Amino acid sequence: MGSRSHRSVTAQDVAKLAGVSRASVSRVFGNQGNVARETHEKIVKAANELGYQVNFLAQGLNRKRSQLIGVVVARLSDPFRSSLLEGLLNEIQHKGYQALVTEVRGAEELETTMRRFTQFRVSGVIVTSGQPPAELVKECVQHGIPVVGINRHMDIPDVDFVCSDNKMAALLVAEQLMRCGCHSIGWLNYQQSTWSGINRGDMFRQAMTEKGLLGDCDFQHIIAEADGYEGGRQAAHRFCAEGKKLDGIFCANAQLACGFLDGMRENGLDAPTDFHIIGFDNTPQTAQYSYRLTTIHQDVTETAKRVLSCLEARSHDPRIVQRMEKIPVKLVLRNTSPGQNE
Repeated sequence: MGSRSHRSVTAQDVAKLAGVSRASVSRVFGNQGNVARETHEKIVKAANELGYQVNFLAQGLNRKRSQLIGVVVARLSDPFRSSLLEGLLNEIQHKGYQALVTEVRGAEELETTMRRFTQFRVSGVIVTSGQPPAELVKECVQHGIPVVGINRHMDIPDVDFVCSDNKMAALLVAEQLMRCGCHSIGWLNYQQSTWSGINRGDMFRQAMTEKGLLGDCDFQHIIAEADGYEGGRQAAHRFCAEGKKLDGIFCANAQLACGFLDGMRENGLDAPTDFHIIGFDNTPQTAQYSYRLTTIHQDVTETAKRVLSCLEARSHDPRIVQRMEKIPVKLVLRNTSPGQNE
């Protein structure tokens, strides 16, 4: 076993341990032809014992590393996620790579996807959704495959992270609401929030404290039962049914904000007359006339550039210090919380 740690395990190694032919191993992992059940089980057992990974691209291209970048995505129906993917694809192609995009719906699919990426010998992996299991990340690192997470918690060694500057966003929003004279302020997020959503809320509360606002105003945490437009809309209906009132609301993302705004309108309240509301993401929907939502803008182009920079740097030197790249954000003033001269 000691000698195998210095080289990749081959199909011939599996065949030798299983006591079968090299061709039988190829048929099992290439889904080509019928293999007796007993033989199939022996091959799979041997492969698992040796830690064998099928190099699918090498079967046709005979190369150590592909020009593919694996990209893990989820919920592409979300406008920001789709715009982020578009930015990543543009930068990946600009750098001379091709993207291998997989949409996942849970932890099990994420694990399968990560394993498949190592089998394809991708040049790098970008995780935009979900937290990859630490063991799989280690597996990627052992194969010399750099991994970058976007808007994720920096808690896995040897993985770099790129995140919008949530503290800057929180300070911009706190200052805007303070300028508008808001005294009862709320933070809207959904129950099963991502790390980025939770972090934005934490930074907002911290910014409110730093500005000396928490002691002088009523601060409420509004929890939507689901993410997205409908989650925000239903949260507004519950908020009004409970007789609550706020004059400033910051939302974890754009869809929640648009849904909450419409829900408040259905209850006879509107921004900025009755309250101010600020979203996060600056998706195309927020600029539409029916919303004209004041929002935090995330720069997907700069995010994509930093992600590829991290991948290339770690590819050249896997031992470099872990990086957390924070992308500056800006406040886009529109109708729901206008500037002083609007």
